[in-house]
Amino acid sequence: MIPLTYYLGLGAALFTIGLIVVLTRRNILVIFMSIELMLNAVNINFVAFSRYFDHLQGDIIAIFVITVAAAEAAVGWGIVVSIFRNRGDVDIENINLLKW
Repeated sequence: MIPLTYYLGLGAALFTIGLIVVLTRRNILVIFMSIELMLNAVNINFVAFSRYFDHLQGDIIAIFVITVAAAEAAVGWGIVVSIFRNRGDVDIENINLLKW
């Protein structure tokens, strides 16, 4: 059986990679993928704790996080496609359409 610390370490490593990419990259597509990576890292931790403590709460929360991630991806990609059609690029520095 794999110890809990291995799962927590994997989740922490994936979350850290996602956070570093979000803070350093300027392409919105890469940022969205990094946010999805961070959400999946959280899911790994929820499921690991759920199995460790033998409860279903972590699995249920992970399903809700997956649902929120899918909704975020659908809305986010819709906004990105709209901005790309209007502007021609998806660089974070050049996007100011949503400002008043």
